[in-house]
Amino acid sequence: MLRIGRGIHDAIVAHARRDHPDEACGVVAGPEGSDRPERFVPMLNAARSPTFYEFDSADLLALYKEMAANDEEPVVVYHSHTATEAYPSRTDVAYASEPNAHYVLVSTRDDAETEFRSFRIVDGAITEEPVEVVEPDD
Repeated sequence: MLRIGRGIHDAIVAHARRDHPDEACGVVAGPEGSDRPERFVPMLNAARSPTFYEFDSADLLALYKEMAANDEEPVVVYHSHTATEAYPSRTDVAYASEPNAHYVLVSTRDDAETEFRSFRIVDGAITEEPVEVVEPDD
C-alpha cells in the first residue's frame, strides 16, 4: 500500500495538470528503507511529449547525488498519461528500474476527474496497490 500525504498527492496532481498536454514526471524521495514519501521533486520531461516521458539525465544524476547525501531513496516515481488511463505502458515497465519504488500514474485525460493509481513494477510484473491519502498529522 502507498500511504501518501495530502500535500504531496495534491502537488503531483497539480504538476500533471500544469504540464498537460505533455506528460509530467518526478520523484518523491524519502528516508532510505522507510517507505515514507516525504520530499516532492518535480522534474522536467526532457522529451516534452504527450505520449512519453524522460528524465533529463543531468537533473537525474544531481537528484541521485542529493538523495545519497541525505540518506534518501526514490520512494515514489511518478508520471502522467495525458490521453489514456493511469496504467503502466510497456515502455513504463521497460524503464522501471527501482524495485522498491511505488510507480504512481496520474491520468489527465478527463478535465473533471483525475485518476491517481500506484503500482509496484518488479522484473516486468505489474501489481496495483491501494493508495491511502493521509492528512499531514496522520
